Amino acid sequence: MSVQLSSFAKSLTVETAFSVLAVAKGLKAKGKDVVELEIGDSPFDSTASAKSTGVEAIQQNQSHYCPSPGLPVFREAAAKFVRDEFAIPAQAENVVVGPGAKVFEQFFCEAFLNPGDGVLVFSPYFPTYVPNILRRGARPVFASLKQANEFRPLISDIENFLKTDPSPRAVFLNSPHNPTGGVMTREDNEAIANLLRGKDIAIFSDEPYCHMAWKGRHESILAQPGMMDQSVAAYTFSKSYSMSGWRLGFAVAGTAIAESISKMINTTLSCTPPLVQLAGKAALERDAKERDEVMQKFRKKVELLTAGLNKIEGIKTLDPAGTFYVFPNVASICNRLGITSHGLALYLLEGADDQFGVACLGGECFGEAGGGFLRFSCAEPDDRLEQALAFLPKAFARTDRVTAYLETHPQFRLKAPYAEA
Repeated sequence: MSVQLSSFAKSLTVETAFSVLAVAKGLKAKGKDVVELEIGDSPFDSTASAKSTGVEAIQQNQSHYCPSPGLPVFREAAAKFVRDEFAIPAQAENVVVGPGAKVFEQFFCEAFLNPGDGVLVFSPYFPTYVPNILRRGARPVFASLKQANEFRPLISDIENFLKTDPSPRAVFLNSPHNPTGGVMTREDNEAIANLLRGKDIAIFSDEPYCHMAWKGRHESILAQPGMMDQSVAAYTFSKSYSMSGWRLGFAVAGTAIAESISKMINTTLSCTPPLVQLAGKAALERDAKERDEVMQKFRKKVELLTAGLNKIEGIKTLDPAGTFYVFPNVASICNRLGITSHGLALYLLEGADDQFGVACLGGECFGEAGGGFLRFSCAEPDDRLEQALAFLPKAFARTDRVTAYLETHPQFRLKAPYAEA
């Protein structure tokens, strides 16, 4: 190839869940029985009003361009939704629409970051944060989330970032947290808001799992006085309304920030399909009961998987406060077998058995602080979760197969033992 890719393009990393998904699908195509717990997709149908309204919108030819920030009726509905549910003082002009929540990471970075700026990211972290920060030539600065603190951010880490970084510019927050299941409290948000309010520090608040807070309720930092003017919160329909394939999300921000992001949407996406927005509006306005029933099904799955994992020797798992992920500490198992946690995850998928496998992710897929953990999604039927739980201790006991797997995959040999809880 004569034309060279940019250094950024060559360095770009991806969300590992989709890579493992491809491996799992390939094995299934060859006849292997795989329990897929790697991807964060809902196993449930999109809610009823979303489906019926989407069909109706197609029939009514709602298939042309619309304003880049979104349909006015959708923006009004989304603003009312966050006001009513999360006490965020938003109006329609504070809402911009996009294809899911992930795209707003990029737009946030473009809105606020210059080369050399420091961005505080709590690790483990959602893996697309870092590529979007690096895209702007900015610097991710990591602080570790601890299982001992229920994977909630420490205010002292933010204080240290402000004091020691040569150019502190932004903080990424994520609650309920992927991958750990940690949930920030109102007191956490209040303390962070009091520290950052009025400073030239922008906040990205990633809130896709806003209806999956199992302890207490979801709290957004944008509900704190004055914080909308320096924050962007991102929401998606993928989790709450099982609409991942529709690709619909929105961001809430101060008016000036929303106007800036609208320009970015205009110059990249043009707009989000109006028929998708109309389906989302219907879900917001009519499907709360169905949504909440589905959330309780997720909660029961989380409880089933957590309880089962804690019965396995060598595993220590917190009861997640939110999301539909379970993030067990498997450091002692990794240390005993001499394998990294992501190596252990791929061993469970590829090497532990010829006919059966479990797809999950190693914690280091979410940053160095995730080493020694696994992430399991609960997006499979309960009987499949139970099959996976029954398989794990058998797989851990097959040390001959672990040895054989490491011989063919030496990159997963554990070089230094993980700290054990």
